[in-house]
Amino acid sequence: MTRFILASGSQIRADILRQAHIPFEIIKSDVDESVIKAERADLSPRDMALCLAEAKAEPVSLAHPDALVLGADQTMELDGELLDKLPQASLARARLERMRGRPHCLHSGLALLRAGQPVWRYQQTSTIHVRGFSDAFLDQYLENAGFALTASVGAYAYEGLGSQLFERVEGDYYAILGLPLLPLTAVLRDHGVLQQ
Repeated sequence: MTRFILASGSQIRADILRQAHIPFEIIKSDVDESVIKAERADLSPRDMALCLAEAKAEPVSLAHPDALVLGADQTMELDGELLDKLPQASLARARLERMRGRPHCLHSGLALLRAGQPVWRYQQTSTIHVRGFSDAFLDQYLENAGFALTASVGAYAYEGLGSQLFERVEGDYYAILGLPLLPLTAVLRDHGVLQQ
């Protein structure tokens, strides 16, 4: 079987791979996303996700040329603007008030590399419609959301309490979590990580 490495410290991505019984190793990339975002500010939020995914995978792939290395990233777009994770939980109220009653897009980018060269790239966009929640709900949410307020760009964990923020979604569940699973498993079968 082909060696497969996830170049990410994302717990949710690792959990998705484990739950799907995909054999993998984790070797976290130390790429500074803020530098890439500054250097490539010309990119759309959608293309930025793919750029970041490839940048994360490249150094790990060069260090382990025998393996397939997956870089993955997700960006959030609201009104055409690329938003970053909040540096502190106290900023979450303003972010969620801005999102209230409006849609935003989550762009997932995946890049699979071997010996530093891309062998597969994938992008998928999901549209999330935030409901017009009350101020009382927002107060309760902020009190209970904890780590999710700074762990994800939208200040929510879709798979948990954050699901109560939404009225509908257009997109794949796994893509919303940041790892479109079915396209990935298809390419892993093609490259000998999984059985055909």
